[in-house]
Amino acid sequence: MNLHVADTGETELPVVLCLHSLFLDHTMFDSLTSALAGTFRVVRPDFRGQGASPAADDLVSMDQCADDVLELMDDLGLDRVHVVAQSMGGDVAVRVAARRPEAVDRMVLLGSSAREEPAEHLEAFRPIADQVAREGFAGELLETTMQIMFGQTVRSDPDRAALIAPWREHIAALSPDLVHAIRGVVERPSAVRLLPDVTAMTLVVSGGEDGARPPVWSQELVDGIPSAELWSLPTTGHSVILELPDVVIPRVVDFLSAAKP
Repeated sequence: MNLHVADTGETELPVVLCLHSLFLDHTMFDSLTSALAGTFRVVRPDFRGQGASPAADDLVSMDQCADDVLELMDDLGLDRVHVVAQSMGGDVAVRVAARRPEAVDRMVLLGSSAREEPAEHLEAFRPIADQVAREGFAGELLETTMQIMFGQTVRSDPDRAALIAPWREHIAALSPDLVHAIRGVVERPSAVRLLPDVTAMTLVVSGGEDGARPPVWSQELVDGIPSAELWSLPTTGHSVILELPDVVIPRVVDFLSAAKP
């Protein structure tokens, strides 16, 4: 799969591979990329059917996306990487790290999980996918998506409106073709059984206001991955790195930069 990839390109530096959330794209990691400049090479693909990658014409599964990432790593000659992943990116990252554990050194999972959607979520999310296919994002659907992606605290704080306003515009402009990626996330199978195969040191970051991937799902990651720790942020939602960048980004940089114990 010919993915669009933003690559800072420094072949002499260790690599951080950034895997984005559904509804967003590689640009959600712009600030992190700036913070890592000069220390890490940052590789940021857009998943198939999203961002600047070619549109999809059928359901995009998490296993297909994992295949794409592994193919990209092979194409770029990336034998060992750190991974920073958000939400859907975390679904893919777990699969990549379990399939090729020797290739993933450290991993940060933001607003992520490894389980399938429970029945009550499916009842809510399947109609959203159908509406996107018909109409794209507008009106009430846009507001619902913003509530999924961002916590109540940031959405109700006028002083932080500038943090999420660009993402409202981004989501409003998304094509109905995104439905294939949406359905792939909504209908994903569980990957919980893969967690013991992950050998990467892992930081799991969980927002207390995250309804899409609740904190108990983050704890499941920590319980299942042998070398994992949990960092809880009570007043953030699903997109922790966008809602609280001044706190989250320095912690992520420190985690990636730390010497091995």
